[in-house]
Amino acid sequence: MLEWITVNCPYCGEPFETSVDCSAGAQEYIEDCPVCCHPIVFSIAVDWDGALAAVETRQDN
Repeated sequence: MLEWITVNCPYCGEPFETSVDCSAGAQEYIEDCPVCCHPIVFSIAVDWDGALAAVETRQDN
């Protein structure tokens, strides 16, 4: 199940929308900011019932 979320880029601070696939369970992946193109690390936590529990974004070091 795709869920749309709004996050702020940890580099430029601009908000943008992206989708999260909750059916994949907990995950960590890198997605480029659509504004400044820097790589953002997304850490996704999903509840036992498949609902989005938490999203953490940080700079890719």
